[in-house]
Amino acid sequence: MKVYYAPGTCAIGIQILLEEIGKPYESVLVDLANQAQMKAPYLAVNPKSKVPALERDDGSVLTEYQAISVWLGLTNPDKHLIPADAERHARMLEAMDYIVATMHMQSWARIWRPMKFTDNAAEFPVLKARGEEMFVKDFALMDKTLGDKPWVVGDFSLADPALFFVSWWAADRIKFPLPPRVAAHYERMKARPSVQRALAVHGL
Repeated sequence: MKVYYAPGTCAIGIQILLEEIGKPYESVLVDLANQAQMKAPYLAVNPKSKVPALERDDGSVLTEYQAISVWLGLTNPDKHLIPADAERHARMLEAMDYIVATMHMQSWARIWRPMKFTDNAAEFPVLKARGEEMFVKDFALMDKTLGDKPWVVGDFSLADPALFFVSWWAADRIKFPLPPRVAAHYERMKARPSVQRALAVHGL
């Protein structure tokens, strides 16, 4: 398998899962700084012009963070990355959807890439401030979701690498204060060998 990534992107969550699974895979760098995602070689892999993308052993390519995660979990049932019971399975998907669709694509996008929302640079500070306000709510919700559990749904699951990448962006890139339970989850994640190996691939 090959996973297409760019340093510091959400692709790190997929690489954490691949490290958890332990099967051989190759990490292929997509140079976003030089707009490689918009050029023909990568468009032939993923016409959506974004990372991650997973090229499977049969040559087919799977895109979108949640789809890749679920496929990895379902095809490696011995790793127990997807809860067996319906309630925790649903709660895992609920958390992942919120992390990807809201925390990543709405809150973080306003902070890190305000140009996605306006061409007027004078509006960037307002958008960034709004994104940070949204992050306060987002992380408070995730803090409540964690409660007294070590992982998002109790046992380690697909949701935990997702929470890690937004926590990493917040804590490392903008020094955003994580609430206590999320901060503890972040430290537990950093202690996992799979996370350490994935961070090393990213040069982080």
